Amino acid sequence: MLPGARALLEAHGRELPQRDDLCGAFCGALALRAAGISGGRGERIDQDAVALAAGSVISPPRASGALPLGEPGRRDYRLSLPVIEDSALSGTTASGLCRALEELSGGRLTAIPYSGPWSVSALGGLFEVTAGLQRPATLVANLATRQLWGARPGIDQLLGYLFDGEQAGPPADWDVGHFACVIGRVRGPTGILYGLADTYPSLGRRGLHLQPQERLALALERPDMPPGGLLVIAFTEEAPAVRARSAAMGLNEALWDNGTVIREMLG
Repeated sequence: MLPGARALLEAHGRELPQRDDLCGAFCGALALRAAGISGGRGERIDQDAVALAAGSVISPPRASGALPLGEPGRRDYRLSLPVIEDSALSGTTASGLCRALEELSGGRLTAIPYSGPWSVSALGGLFEVTAGLQRPATLVANLATRQLWGARPGIDQLLGYLFDGEQAGPPADWDVGHFACVIGRVRGPTGILYGLADTYPSLGRRGLHLQPQERLALALERPDMPPGGLLVIAFTEEAPAVRARSAAMGLNEALWDNGTVIREMLG
């Protein structure tokens, strides 16, 4: 597990589910809580606070089928957020999320964006860099859900993958661009599964599920969709080490345009 993952999981259980359009802000709130940052002077660090700082944009209620099966959606927003009619443009940008995390942490955290190129080795290398840090750190993935296994594979499918490399798994639960936290990994003789802390309790076991490394790498690549990537959210004093080791692996430190509208464009 990544350093700080236990604190992240405690916050995850309390914060579920995400409010509509706030998957990125939901993950940002978990990253702050994993680092021990919970607000001060009457401020409250939650998905709404991150959304406001990140310039997140929400849309009207979605049509049936836009959320994972069984999820009714959640619209009890604590703060007032800007609204756009086109749900394809709503959500949180990678740049906005980076800005919000650094602002809400008072500069104690740095959010480092990596846009790829993605492969199982690049994913594994960045995970190892993050896992080797001394202080809590979080990986936030901006991925394509269509490329993932469904979140409830059978134990035979998980073991078949870990021990025999079998790639057959359940079909994806839904098809959107999405944010989720990578919290740890499980190694087998022929496969590696990554643990995701997702934003809806219907996905896996109360939002926790495992994904083969090949599926997660492809989900980060997001073919035929606006691009995605991974954010490493680390204490600022450890950011230079992350940058140096990631550059040596050939990863591009760059923000990506995931297709979400920038709040300032709304006028």
